[in-house]
Amino acid sequence: MWVLRCGYPAKGMTVIGVTGTDGKTTTCTLIYEILKAAGIKVGLVTTVGAYIGDEETDTGLHVTNPGPELLQPLLKRMKEAGIIHVVLEVTSHGLDQNRVVGCNFKIGILTNITHEHLDYHKSMEVYREVKARLFHSTQYSVLNKDDDSYEYIKSKCGGQVISYEKTKLVEISPALGGDHNKYNIAAAVEVAKIFEVDNGVVSKVIRDYKGVKGRREEIEEGQNFRVIVDFAHTPNALEQTLKSLKAEKTQKTQRLIVVFGCPGKRDKSKRPLMGQAAIKYADRVIVTADDPRNEDLGEIFKQINVNAERIDDRREAIKSALKEAKAGDIVLLAGKGHEKSLAVGDKEIPWSDQETAKEILGVIK
Repeated sequence: MWVLRCGYPAKGMTVIGVTGTDGKTTTCTLIYEILKAAGIKVGLVTTVGAYIGDEETDTGLHVTNPGPELLQPLLKRMKEAGIIHVVLEVTSHGLDQNRVVGCNFKIGILTNITHEHLDYHKSMEVYREVKARLFHSTQYSVLNKDDDSYEYIKSKCGGQVISYEKTKLVEISPALGGDHNKYNIAAAVEVAKIFEVDNGVVSKVIRDYKGVKGRREEIEEGQNFRVIVDFAHTPNALEQTLKSLKAEKTQKTQRLIVVFGCPGKRDKSKRPLMGQAAIKYADRVIVTADDPRNEDLGEIFKQINVNAERIDDRREAIKSALKEAKAGDIVLLAGKGHEKSLAVGDKEIPWSDQETAKEILGVIK
């Protein structure tokens, strides 16, 4: 067992776990930056990577919660480096598959529970129950009072429950735009209170926050329209991101263009919901490949079930969106975010929405 092989590193550490369907990485990173700014030696493990001091470690492709064979050695290295506070992104798969056994979570945070992973969990009830496992023995449970799962999760908490609602802060970094990020901020603020971090430190971090790779990441190559890469890969995340971007348009003539797809061999029931979110808010919708694996793109498109353009090649889809964009438009490249590969067939093909967009902008601008 990796926990014992590594000497049970979480023993004596303060481990903070963040779970939820959307917003985990941003909330984790905000907490990490706040604690670091307060002078606390802290480590971070998220979808994007693991951070031990100034060292960054990749946690794998298409993975949020690394398995114990990677996670426990990471915790051991943190402890050896004098880091005894860790912020850890926790998924339902990680909880269900015992990837986080031995992590001794002191604080658990829930962002929300929305439609996702039903190919694995089969129902929202099971998905919710698995999420609740994080809170059975935590000393503090920080819960989103506005989320539909609030009362259920609260009933499963073993320690003190701390509720939060959408923040009313007005000085917020552009990287934290949208109502959904106001909840992520509020969760991080409540954790800061547990550690008695000075309000001025918290406010400065939120105001100066630079963002996470692939989360509302702006691509700027001198073009006169906005290009944003976002990991939004669930119905709620896509809707919230599009909704917030639509609100940021300053003129009626400006358009919101979205490029997105749905992964193959994964939750099929979310596909029409993502399609509905796209056509509800975007002026132009392009459906393309997003980790199709061995599933036919035509079938995926059919299940997304919207009257949208279909451009199977993701590079060509992005190119089409960027070539058509005019001054003041907003182009959202959704679904891949920080990821570095496309799963096509049985292969992982090197890929980056950011680099692809930069290459195309360099040619067309």
